[in-house]
This record gives sequence, structure tokens and C-alpha cells, in this order.
Amino acid sequence: MTTISLNGEDRPLADGTTVAQLLETLDVPEKGRGVAVAVDAEVVPHSAWDATTLPDGARVEVVIAIQGG
Repeated sequence: MTTISLNGEDRPLADGTTVAQLLETLDVPEKGRGVAVAVDAEVVPHSAWDATTLPDGARVEVVIAIQGG
């Protein structure tokens, strides 16, 4: 079991969880439009979400742009 800090809150994950898998659990919009992810203060490009695993103790920030007026 891995534990990460997700937007400042501890979250347990299965070992080997990728950024893409994490986003699926968060109900992130399809194809990640308007979504930015940083792991340990480094932005993870959308093209790397499937290959980037989250290590134990990682600090993950997920930001979702929301339209409004």
C-alpha cells in the first residue's frame, strides 16, 4: 500500500498506481481537458500520465479548470 498527499490530504493507493489511474478515481473529465497534475512540484505532461507511477510519500497536486461567468 502506498500513501500520497493529494492536494494536501493523505490518500492510500495500491502500489504501482499511475497518474491516469488516480485521475480515474477522481472522476476527472474525459481525456483530462483542463487538468494539470504535478508530482513533487514537477508538472507531469498529459502524455506521461499512463506511465508515471506514484511513489510512496509523493506530493500530488491536481488542478481542474472550471468555466464560469
